[in-house]
Amino acid sequence: MVFTATQSMLGLASGMLVGFSLGLVGGGGSILAVPLMVYVVGVPEPHVAIGTSAIAVAANAAVNLSNHARGGTVIWSCALVFALSGMLGAFGGSILGKMLEGQKLLALFSLVMLVIAGLMLKSRARVGLTDVKISMSNMPAIIGLGLATGTMSGFFGIGGGFLIVPALMLATGMPIMNAVSSSLVAVTAFGMTTALSYAWSGLVSWGLAGLFVAGGIAGGLLGTRSARHLSERRGALNIVFATVIIVVAIYMLLRNIDVS
Repeated sequence: MVFTATQSMLGLASGMLVGFSLGLVGGGGSILAVPLMVYVVGVPEPHVAIGTSAIAVAANAAVNLSNHARGGTVIWSCALVFALSGMLGAFGGSILGKMLEGQKLLALFSLVMLVIAGLMLKSRARVGLTDVKISMSNMPAIIGLGLATGTMSGFFGIGGGFLIVPALMLATGMPIMNAVSSSLVAVTAFGMTTALSYAWSGLVSWGLAGLFVAGGIAGGLLGTRSARHLSERRGALNIVFATVIIVVAIYMLLRNIDVS
C-alpha cells in the first residue's frame, strides 16, 4: 500500500495515541489501532488493519515493557507463564478470526469489557500484594486465564491488555501498577503470535506498521510516566483504566449496531 504525506502523518499521530494507551494502562493498543487505521489513516481492508495493528502493537508493547521493567514493576515469573499459555490460545484464535465474521462477537466482547470495567471500579481501593510470586496455588489460574485471554486476543486481533490486566490481578492478587507492567509481556507475545499468522496470509502493511511503531515510542514514554504518577494516588489508575474501557466498549457496541 502507498500512503500520502497526510496519511503518513496521521499514521504517526495514531501510533503516538496507541503507544500512550499501552504505556498508561497496558491495553487499548489494537482496539484503538484498528479503527484508527480504517477510519483515520484510510486502510480499506479490515483484515489488513488487524494484521498491521498486531505487529505495531506488539512492537510498541515491547518498547513500553522495557520502560516499565526499568522501573522494577514487572513480575516476570507470573507474566512469562501467563504469556506462554496465552500464546497457544492466540494462535488458535487468530485462525478462527480470519475464517469468521465477528460483528456479533465484537458486540459481546464490548459487553464483557463493560463488566470488567465495573469490577475494576468496584476494586479501585484495593491495594494488592506487592510480593506476588508464582506458586502451585496460583499457577492453575494463571495458566487458565492466560489461555482464555490469549484465545480472545487472537480471535479479535487485539493485544488483549484490557483482558490481561484484570486477569493477572484476579489470578495473583497483584496491584494494578504491577499488572499493567506485567501485562505488556503477554501483549507483546499475543500480538506477535497474531501478527505472524496474518503476515503469513499477506495481510500486513509493513510501511504503516513502521509509522505506528515510530509514533508509539514517543507516546509510550509519556504513558509510562503518567502511569507511575497515577499509581501513587490510591485507586486513580483503576479509575482511568475502567474509564478507558467503558469509552472503547461503548464505541465498539455502537459501531456494531451501526453495521447490523
